[in-house]
Amino acid sequence: MPRRLFVFDLPDRFATGTIGEPGQRTFFLQARDGRRVVSVSLEKSQVAVLAERLGRLLVELDSVGVAPDQPASIEPDELPLDEPINEAFRATTLTLGWDGEAERILIEARAPAEGDEEEVIEFDDEDEDGPDLLRVRLSAAAARSFVERAFRVIRAGRPPCPLCGQPLEATGHICPRRNGSYVH
Repeated sequence: MPRRLFVFDLPDRFATGTIGEPGQRTFFLQARDGRRVVSVSLEKSQVAVLAERLGRLLVELDSVGVAPDQPASIEPDELPLDEPINEAFRATTLTLGWDGEAERILIEARAPAEGDEEEVIEFDDEDEDGPDLLRVRLSAAAARSFVERAFRVIRAGRPPCPLCGQPLEATGHICPRRNGSYVH
């Protein structure tokens, strides 16, 4: 199947969200520009790392005066993901960078490619055999909004066990710090 390349330059919205109940949630990155919407599924840990690293990048850009933080508070994005949520692909690789020429933050989510486990393979955008790719360029303000929402979405999951840090189920869990005893 030929490669699909989804490119969004300053989309109307770039957000993360979930479908399902805590413990059974599926995480998505979603980009929308006008009527065009692309949703990519990924792991909760990938969302957490992306938000944390994006936050670090924003702090660094602010410290050198490239993308200064505005004193006004961020308007929280509390809207649900756009429906219908049709998974374009499952992302296994995320890339984060700064496009100095356009003064935009660049985020890429890539589907797995053959041989991905063994080595990093570079693909040209014109390569028809490469993996599917979502590429989004954001302003610093849109990136800050993404980070704020991503941390809120991550915290909305199951609370951690106070002893071991593993997620607590509604019925409790077998805690390794209590030698297998249930914690409620």
